[in-house]
Amino acid sequence: MQMTTAIVFWTVHLTCLWALWVGVSWVAVAVCLALYGVRMFGITGGYHRYFAHRSFQTSRPFQFLLALLGCTSAQKGPIWWASHHRHHHKYSDTEEDVHSPMVSGLYHAHVGWVLSKQYKHTETALVEDLNKFPELRLLGRWYMVPPVLLAIAIFYLGVGLDNAFPALGTSGPQMLVWGFFVSTVLLYHGTFCINSFTHLIGRQRFDTGDDSRNHWLLALITFGEGWHNNHHRYQASERQGMYWWEIDITHYGLVMLSKLGLVWGLRSYPQMIYAEAESNRLAA
Repeated sequence: MQMTTAIVFWTVHLTCLWALWVGVSWVAVAVCLALYGVRMFGITGGYHRYFAHRSFQTSRPFQFLLALLGCTSAQKGPIWWASHHRHHHKYSDTEEDVHSPMVSGLYHAHVGWVLSKQYKHTETALVEDLNKFPELRLLGRWYMVPPVLLAIAIFYLGVGLDNAFPALGTSGPQMLVWGFFVSTVLLYHGTFCINSFTHLIGRQRFDTGDDSRNHWLLALITFGEGWHNNHHRYQASERQGMYWWEIDITHYGLVMLSKLGLVWGLRSYPQMIYAEAESNRLAA
């Protein structure tokens, strides 16, 4: 186990108990949910669909902004994250998989692998396309700086609101607990559910040779990542919900960014994948 990582990780969880002393206000909960949403997009749209799978294109400055946003989630740097995710797809649900609940158990797939010394380092051979950017390597080296700076900013937001609008009933400590710590823990486990539960519960539209599954509730919580069996069938697609009723908030966000000219070349499922899905439906 990585002791420093484990201490920080569980301390973030335990700090949420401070909510019993600092209380709660609607504005603190609103900031908690807002930062969950924005940072979840940083993970799903940035770390996952862009850095891990290159399912769309963007400029180098906006690439860095996506990396920085993802880094505020306290899930290490984009290169480390992408390398282990690519490893997962390469060896999905086999002995070599980083986080297979079928092979290593639910705890290891959900949390244990993150704290393991075995996965401390980046598999550079899998991310040569990312490793050439010095600014991404810098974020990987100093990955704790963005979340710490965010936590400080949230604290002073609470202090400012308390002084300017005392009727809101918030404070620096309250905003820090709800806006950063509770939000971050929810973000951790939302992300981790994809590594663990989407290989245990849900339905399989495609035979992908692993246990990846689609689950609507996990898709809502993770802004579309719960359409996991779709994703394992065709990893190159930026869109993970295949049909209009498969809600994919990350996809909607990326479409909006494409209309603003910030991203482009969004890749989707080819017609042959839809034909395969229809064939499987009729054969069921």
